[in-house]
Amino acid sequence: MLKRAHIRHFLAVVDSGSFTQAAARVRITQPTLSVGIAELEKEVGARLFIRDRKHVRITEAGARLLPIARQLEQGFRAAESLSDSTENHWPQIRLGLLQSVAGAMAQKVMQALCPDYEPELVEGPNHELRTMLASGRIDVALTLLRPEDIEMGALPLLSEPYVMLVPAGHALAGQTDVPPDAFGADVMIARRSCERLQDTSRFFTRNGVRPRFALRSDNDDLCIRMVAAGLGVTTAPLSLQIEGTQAVSIAGYDFQRMLGLIGASPEQADSVADIHALLAPAFV
Repeated sequence: MLKRAHIRHFLAVVDSGSFTQAAARVRITQPTLSVGIAELEKEVGARLFIRDRKHVRITEAGARLLPIARQLEQGFRAAESLSDSTENHWPQIRLGLLQSVAGAMAQKVMQALCPDYEPELVEGPNHELRTMLASGRIDVALTLLRPEDIEMGALPLLSEPYVMLVPAGHALAGQTDVPPDAFGADVMIARRSCERLQDTSRFFTRNGVRPRFALRSDNDDLCIRMVAAGLGVTTAPLSLQIEGTQAVSIAGYDFQRMLGLIGASPEQADSVADIHALLAPAFV
């Protein structure tokens, strides 16, 4: 007999991409979760996941079951809400957040959403967020937009340039159109989460700049704070600038990025528009 626990176990594996993480999410042991998935596979008569040492992939049968499972879980939650008419219930949203969004901006996003939603936040690079959207693991992504995304209904929030962030006391602080070779003697910090990392590397190499690196990190907050501390300089979207750093525009370094919201399906257009209206003030 199909049980709610089966649905919860299935959705936990889909959303986390891991049996281990799914077990932690629903607060059971991994063997118990594996038994639950096996029972569900027996009920539906098909294998739902393919596991190897590094990955868990949903099967075609699992993909067909996914929207049904989500509807069932929503039904269970709606039924539970009837037991206490005085309790506040907010619509839930699984939001994918681009990992290079500034921490202060992410804070504003959550402050805007939390009064009206119960957000579940998933962080990742652009390509991973798009994969999670396609598989139904998130509902909306706040990520990099391409021109074709806007044609498909994506809603932009912010357009900004990439700049060089330097310590506040740097000789070039606040200047514009600085030749790239002016940074030839600077120690640099590599933001490994940067969407333009390879383009940036080619740009400076093409202009004869081959710097020494004091730090290579996926942690944007750490990288920018180390700039403020005087450890080195780094390229970054303008929104990552913090107190103690100054932005310098580099001649010929004309990269821009647009951030916005993408929904998992056209049917979510109204919901995405509502979220966009809530978030827009955070990106002014």
